[in-house]
Amino acid sequence: MNQEIIADQVIDARGSYCPGPLMELIKAIKKGEVGKIYEVWSKDAGSIRDIPKWVTKAKHEMVGIFEENGHTRFVVKKVR
Repeated sequence: MNQEIIADQVIDARGSYCPGPLMELIKAIKKGEVGKIYEVWSKDAGSIRDIPKWVTKAKHEMVGIFEENGHTRFVVKKVR
């Protein structure tokens, strides 16, 4: 999948640090519907490890991880 994915919700967590970006994603996914796409923007280095690990554990889908200008963009699909 390319970088032109359209997210249903963008979570700008660039000012948040571990475990903030992950917690913001969890909160959004719990409220959202199956099939929705979430995009998390994070500058926190721990997110590179924490977000994909949680997505796998929670049985959602990691659509992509993209390096942007000074932050990482995580794209996640709620599947259950």
